[in-house]
Amino acid sequence: MINESSIGMFKRALLLAMSIVVLAGLAGCGINKIPTYDEEVIAAWSQVLNQYQRRAELIPNLVNTVKGFAAQEKEVLTAVVEARSKVARMQVPKDVLTNPQAFKNFQQSQDALGSALSRLLVVVERYPDLKSNQNFLTLQSQLEGTENRIAVARRDYIEAVKRYNTELRTIPGRWWRALLYSDAELKENFTAPESVQEVPEVKF
Repeated sequence: MINESSIGMFKRALLLAMSIVVLAGLAGCGINKIPTYDEEVIAAWSQVLNQYQRRAELIPNLVNTVKGFAAQEKEVLTAVVEARSKVARMQVPKDVLTNPQAFKNFQQSQDALGSALSRLLVVVERYPDLKSNQNFLTLQSQLEGTENRIAVARRDYIEAVKRYNTELRTIPGRWWRALLYSDAELKENFTAPESVQEVPEVKF
């Protein structure tokens, strides 16, 4: 004879089993994709910032080395120093990834610094003694490596944002956003022309 206690236990076990099945189904339907992709974007953005910081730290030594051999290139040296100073002064807001104007300002400042550096490295062609200076060669190598890392970090960020934004715009991601992640916002992405995003080719 089945008593009420046994029926109650059976119902609880059945409810638990159904809950597990539902949770497993939800996990399989992508309920966790939005926060997962969001974390990937944040990690990729951190790498972009790290590489830009690395470049900024190389510039004072580079400028001083060039100045020692080519002080007359004052205009080009000043442009690099001013562009770096502007980047250093820039306050990057916490919402930069979802704030189109803030992201655009950040990108323009970094691109201006990259452009100034490219002009400086072209000027160096006129100074054989500088091109053969060991300190300069080391800095040039470090800068070239950093520019490559910046390109890779930006590419990874672009891919992470593409994945995240696509999830928010398509089903079932749109449903999960409406139900559980209403604060999730589309992220900004780099929009500079290919010519700006390419690593400058430096020949010595």
